[in-house]
Amino acid sequence: MATADDGVTERARAAGFHPRSLDAVNFLLADVRGALGPYLNVFLITQRHWSQTEVGWVTTIAGLIGLAAQTPAGAAIDATSRKRGAVVLALIVLAIGAAVIFAAPTFWPVLVANTGMAVVGDVFGPAVSAVTLGLYARRQLARRIGRNSAFDHAGNVAIAAAAGLVGYLFTQRAVFLMVPAFAVLAAIAMLSIPHRAIDRDRARGLDEEQATQGRQVPSGLRSLLRSRPLIVFALCAMLFHFANAPLLPLVGQKLAQSHPAWASAMLSSCIIAAQLIMLPVALVVGRTADSVGRKPILLIGFAVLPVRAALYTFSDSAPWLIAVQLLDGVGAGIFGAITPLVIADLMRGTGRYNLAQGAVATVQGIGASLSGLAAGVIIDHLGYTTAFLTFGAAACVALAALVTGMPETAGREDGRRA
Repeated sequence: MATADDGVTERARAAGFHPRSLDAVNFLLADVRGALGPYLNVFLITQRHWSQTEVGWVTTIAGLIGLAAQTPAGAAIDATSRKRGAVVLALIVLAIGAAVIFAAPTFWPVLVANTGMAVVGDVFGPAVSAVTLGLYARRQLARRIGRNSAFDHAGNVAIAAAAGLVGYLFTQRAVFLMVPAFAVLAAIAMLSIPHRAIDRDRARGLDEEQATQGRQVPSGLRSLLRSRPLIVFALCAMLFHFANAPLLPLVGQKLAQSHPAWASAMLSSCIIAAQLIMLPVALVVGRTADSVGRKPILLIGFAVLPVRAALYTFSDSAPWLIAVQLLDGVGAGIFGAITPLVIADLMRGTGRYNLAQGAVATVQGIGASLSGLAAGVIIDHLGYTTAFLTFGAAACVALAALVTGMPETAGREDGRRA
């Protein structure tokens, strides 16, 4: 299929697609997701006086239930031509969940709402990646995914600043009302991408030749289980997220306990500090991933995490904690920008790109969910320093697994030979 100079397919251009629509989708989806997450943990502990263990249970239960739906959701995104509709539906659920938390911030309503949001929250990544595959040529995929990630980080900066201002001027609880407002804007942006512009076969990882010839692709999970590099990458991702997921909430809690009146503003400062680094990191990854390779870039991202975890133990001062949080911009920024590329490399030609996205998200989500409960129990019994060191050790294991078990994926011609 012919493509324009900027990598957009002729089909997409003829249908009226403009790249700015996809930019807006990434920016606004970050706004929707960014008003939740660590703000919920800090709100429940500092304003509702929940224990760390209670918060850990809510995080873990919601996360594990949500994980059960991720791989089937990826398969459904592969199969459906209504990828825009899947994103809009997920936005509706997120908006309702945030409204429930605002109205009734007690254990069971929060657990149910958080579970619903966990089930739909990971629809966004695979769906947006699929839409991108369906709109752009493979030769421009690295740059476009890097640009997606950059706009995602820009959205995170914007929502963190807005949430900090709302939390300071009103209450931390008011932050959750931002979710429905941004959900409406995000839905409008997604629907501005013409349905007919998205090539369904390209969006699931099939090459044009395969789609034309009607070649059969592996069914179910077979194409995933036969790919050893994908399994290794998923395990590395699980360890990375087990170590990384609790760090920002824990730092936010420490800052909130020291400066309760500035809780939202302090947490926003941490988020903004990291996101401002992630934005250029994502652009650099997009520009260099083809020439340098995927693995060297991944190694840098994984190596930063244990250093960051250890540095948190050096001081409890707000300037120090926020400064260390800058390293999250390198580690998480690299991981977020390059993961869709690695999966696209490994699943090329299988038609199971979104299934693989969902499977990897499931495995890394298991790590993140278990870390929430682990963090709560460790802090309640042993304190913050032990928690940071524990997660730093887990990050070292993740780095070792990546070094020894993960091959370079750039240049693979067919994911079925992975």
